[in-house]
Amino acid sequence: MAERSTAAVDVADNSGDEPLTAKADQTTSDGVALNRERETDSEEAQGSGGTEGPGKASPPELHSGHKLARRYRLEECVTRLDGFSSWRAMDEKLRRAVGVHLLPADHPRARSVLAAARSSALLGDPRFVQVLDAVEENDLVYVVHEWLPDATELTALLASGPLEVHEAYQMVSQVSGAMAAAHREGLAHLKLTPGAVLRTSTGQWRIRGLAVNAALRGMRSETPQRTDTEAIGALLYAALTQRWPYESDAYGLSGLPKGVGLIAPDQVRAGVHRGLSELAMRALANDGATASRHESPCTTPEELVKAIGEMPRIRPPEPVFTAPPEYQRTTYQQGTYGRQSPRPGATQVLPTPPPPLQSRTGTALKWAVSALLIAALGLGSWQLADALMDHDKPDDTKQTQTTDGNEKDGTAPKPAKPIAIKGAQEFVVGGSPQAAADVDNTFDGNSTTFWRTKRYNAGPKLAPYKPGVGIVYDLGSAQSLTNASIGLRYQGDHTTIHLYAADALSPATSVDGMKEIGNATTSGNSLTVKASKSVKTQYVLLWITDVPNAPSDGFSGAGFKQAITDVKFAG
Repeated sequence: MAERSTAAVDVADNSGDEPLTAKADQTTSDGVALNRERETDSEEAQGSGGTEGPGKASPPELHSGHKLARRYRLEECVTRLDGFSSWRAMDEKLRRAVGVHLLPADHPRARSVLAAARSSALLGDPRFVQVLDAVEENDLVYVVHEWLPDATELTALLASGPLEVHEAYQMVSQVSGAMAAAHREGLAHLKLTPGAVLRTSTGQWRIRGLAVNAALRGMRSETPQRTDTEAIGALLYAALTQRWPYESDAYGLSGLPKGVGLIAPDQVRAGVHRGLSELAMRALANDGATASRHESPCTTPEELVKAIGEMPRIRPPEPVFTAPPEYQRTTYQQGTYGRQSPRPGATQVLPTPPPPLQSRTGTALKWAVSALLIAALGLGSWQLADALMDHDKPDDTKQTQTTDGNEKDGTAPKPAKPIAIKGAQEFVVGGSPQAAADVDNTFDGNSTTFWRTKRYNAGPKLAPYKPGVGIVYDLGSAQSLTNASIGLRYQGDHTTIHLYAADALSPATSVDGMKEIGNATTSGNSLTVKASKSVKTQYVLLWITDVPNAPSDGFSGAGFKQAITDVKFAG
């Protein structure tokens, strides 16, 4: 039963919640008011299989042991509500636990559930619990999804108290970034509650029920981005205060006192991080709350991601090391067994131990050590004399010594010569260029000028925003490149640069089709890429795939970015 509380992709909530602004006065696709969900939450949370009202589609008569598609064996019913049911099942083909949503094919929401599940599956973002299958078969519609037995709901985490500030920061950063990516693909959640957010055993945060939970409940919103943004603000508020930011109690959390309105988290509980407190208020401003004193409200997940990127980064707490206990001397004395106990009140006289090395063994040991010292002194004197005699002899071997490898002709290897750069052009794979007009700054001999990338909200890897960014350099003629030294403007974890042989200043082939010369990674402000193989080329692509998280400066805000100051090639 431990899995049931942590891993079930359950569309149910633990208790009724205050409806978000976007939910007010909305109706479901089958004409039932959204407020109806508050009437069914109590049955849904217990997974008791409550009876359905008249006019609802009857759920199929299924039981534990039933097998779908001769593959998915149902094991435990987690939720039975509103004409559908949710199960923990076993995928007998891959021998792993999965979750399954089931509803009749003639259910009024069956079409929308199938469409939502297939759209969610196409997203393929690992920050969401993945939809594995969506099928209509034998008068049934079922959706199969991941089951995460090692994950814990945010609801369970908050039962023991608020989250530590770095955990809350990680939660809101990862959830906001995931929802921003989903909305860019036209997908909304609309049911983003503490039960829909999971923390895995590795510390990653994942979201379950994208689009599917709302479709199962028939939820709609005229402003889906605003709805999800306010829900993220409520999650952050709860993580900081262990309180639900509305008057009603929900998800095992106490609501705010009636009549006082929405107050900032740092006024609810002492020690709350002020930056995160203001961020929660900016996200919750959609429900009539007062926005931060100096900042505008956030109405989309993308704006929330931008606001998080402008905050100073919150670092994890330093590990605490417990000092070992001090050595405690015991009163036990070795060799007292069998001796007569002293009379009470009498003073016990302990025998005086003999001086060290006074026994026969000690005497023999002293003579052995003395002999070894005499032998060592004699050997050392002989070696010293032999070395002095050899020093006076002419060294004929040095005159006939030869070298091996690349030095068989007796000459030292030639040092690498600098290769002049004749021109350069930014290489753009997709979207807009970074700073195409500034590429000449990378080889003008002035370390104060540079070419820079745009600022990205996630990293260090630029994907999926871009596969990479870079510049193609013209060396004037085909050259054998041995290394390249590159000056960087920003330090941090971390920058990765690849060098490729290109066919022109505007290459016709993709990066995957080019021959790689070498690559290197650094956390400093300079980097040297050495050629791993001999390649002769006139055009060299400098390709950046990873950039560090750098602070705000006069050119751009804080985020993942990099700038190149100097590039020098040698061959």
